[in-house]
Amino acid sequence: MELDAFVALFHRPSGITHLLASPAPEILAVLAEEPLAADALLARLGERFDLADANRAALLARLDELVVAGLVEAA
Repeated sequence: MELDAFVALFHRPSGITHLLASPAPEILAVLAEEPLAADALLARLGERFDLADANRAALLARLDELVVAGLVEAA
């Protein structure tokens, strides 16, 4: 569900609803299709979305946040 600049995401395993801002929803949308390494994920995001902070360090920081929230698993 979109709420202005945020996307509400209900995480069934934890029962927690997360409010996500860009680029987290875009990252999750790409990862929902297939698991990707960081460099491949960055390339795919660059193809599909106009991300203001589209660099590897920023992506790794966002991925770390999603891992801590339990929304993605690190490989």
